[in-house]
Amino acid sequence: MNKQTISAMSVVVLALLWSAQGQAQAPFYKGKTITILAGTGAGNVYDLYARLFARHMGKYIPGNPDFIVQNMPGAASMIAANHLNNVTKPDGLTIGAIYPALYFDQVIGRSEVKFDWSKFIWLGSPVKSEHLFYMRADAPYKSIDDIVKTSNPPKCGATGTASTAYYIPKLLDQVIGTNFDVILGYKTGTDIDLAVERGEVICRAFTITAFFAREPFFTWVKNNFVRILVQSGRTRDRRLPDVPTVFELMDKYKTDDAGRRLANLVLAGGEFGRPYVLPPNTPADKVKIIREAFARTIQDEAVIADGKQQQLEFDPSTAESLEELAKEVISQPPEIVARMKKLLTK
Repeated sequence: MNKQTISAMSVVVLALLWSAQGQAQAPFYKGKTITILAGTGAGNVYDLYARLFARHMGKYIPGNPDFIVQNMPGAASMIAANHLNNVTKPDGLTIGAIYPALYFDQVIGRSEVKFDWSKFIWLGSPVKSEHLFYMRADAPYKSIDDIVKTSNPPKCGATGTASTAYYIPKLLDQVIGTNFDVILGYKTGTDIDLAVERGEVICRAFTITAFFAREPFFTWVKNNFVRILVQSGRTRDRRLPDVPTVFELMDKYKTDDAGRRLANLVLAGGEFGRPYVLPPNTPADKVKIIREAFARTIQDEAVIADGKQQQLEFDPSTAESLEELAKEVISQPPEIVARMKKLLTK
């Protein structure tokens, strides 16, 4: 073999090595699409946050992948959570945006739960979610005290037992003695609001953020269509200075220690806020990339400004804090589990 042939072969080998090295160094996410699986219908605040992330998060991921939002509503996002855990490949290409109180159903051992809350890989939440409870202003109940006294339970709407719309009134039933009739089966929160307008139900609990973020609530407030009777935070929201908290009501009605422990467990959902997760067993290198991108996105001033144009708030929780809280809430003593079962039994 002459020197010219050897030289030519060397060039070919080097070219192949250079090509292989270039391919090895190409970012995994280049040319890929990441799906945000949102366990809610299009157009509500959960969906708005998901689409906000879809617009901005790609720039913080090497390879600048595309993002899409896939809505999978139903059963207070139980369908989406089960899908994420059992159907979605843990390849770093699907992110779940799920309801914060799905751990309720795991705590009480419901068979439809096909996931372990503590084994989701937590990315964080853009906002903590305290809740309010509204009622039609033309209803005969002017305060929570009126509902404690009534023998005619007001009808509220809910999507599922892990939704705020179900567990806030049922928590009040247990800790201060109200008596609500919660109608399940609505597909989305918007469906419940329409039912309230029709008079099919007269009340609903959901997030304070959503109430101050969109229609029909702007119009409802302007027209005095509803009144707010209670809120979930430990302190009153600045926008609801005259509305009592659950904790104030527990003080007033002298709720016992077991009831307060139950309330702490239930209202931990507010700390989870609007959580984002990856499926269990997602590779560590993909987790690192997505977690870092999520954290940078919720701190980006341009993202915050974009969100504020849609009345979206930011009070983020970290992946680490939610991971720790997830382990805590599913480890409960038998007596609290029994109280939770009672709360969630329709």
